[in-house]
Amino acid sequence: MSLQSMTGFARSEAVSGRLRFVWEMRSVNGKGLDLRLRLPPGFDRVETEVRARLAARFNRGNIQVSLNVSGERAAAVPVVNAEALAIVLSFAEVLKTKIDATPPSIDGLLAIKGVVDLKEPEDSEEDQAAFAHAALDALDRGVADLVEARASEGAALRSVLEGHLTTIETLASRIDVDPSRSPTNIRQRLEAQVAQLTSAGSLDPERLHMEAVLLAAKADLREELDRLQAHVAAGRELLSKGGPIGRRLDFLAQEFNREANTICSKSNAASVTANGMELKVVIDQLREQVQNIE
Repeated sequence: MSLQSMTGFARSEAVSGRLRFVWEMRSVNGKGLDLRLRLPPGFDRVETEVRARLAARFNRGNIQVSLNVSGERAAAVPVVNAEALAIVLSFAEVLKTKIDATPPSIDGLLAIKGVVDLKEPEDSEEDQAAFAHAALDALDRGVADLVEARASEGAALRSVLEGHLTTIETLASRIDVDPSRSPTNIRQRLEAQVAQLTSAGSLDPERLHMEAVLLAAKADLREELDRLQAHVAAGRELLSKGGPIGRRLDFLAQEFNREANTICSKSNAASVTANGMELKVVIDQLREQVQNIE
């Protein structure tokens, strides 16, 4: 399954009869699936179906979808306003009894404002069904293009994330083989510290030895380094599976950060601290990119 970014854009269009339909879709990252539709008047009937088709293809992201409808208007049909015409004729009859005038002609009557209205014919149920079908077909093509755009961006992100995992693995290995972590080095450093303390006064060498052993155990990084390697393996497995793995990758990035913080706090060598700080930088970069994964 491909890895999808939550960033993408798509545009699709269709023509049915006198109307042209243009869909535009923009997607950015989000915690969940947030669909924001902008449909023209008269197309509210397809909103439920539009939402259902989008929800079937996407799991996360803020997706803005707009539909623009354009085309020639249907020819207006003249309609006689019978009530207005009756009022005019009644008024004409009244005037005939009071003044000597020529009876009004048909042309004259029809020219009176309000007697004749121009009315746009309503689309039939068949026409409306055809328009909705064409619009939804165009929507499906746009959705497919948006999926492809997000997948293309996801492929690029996969490469970046794999690079970050490799860097984390390399830095963990550097820390693991750092000379300061060798048993000989640790023993010599502790012996020097114990000797310095015992020479300063009447301190119990045996008690100091026990304390030094405890400090050495607390400063050991074996568990943190092993967990880092396990997290790297888990991250690679997720990337290989693909699909909607953004939330799991984000959780994994938090675990990476926790181990890096512990390594830096336990470090007793400048070289280990330097690699630990670089590790934190790479993990921050990883987490930033993970925010764009579905």
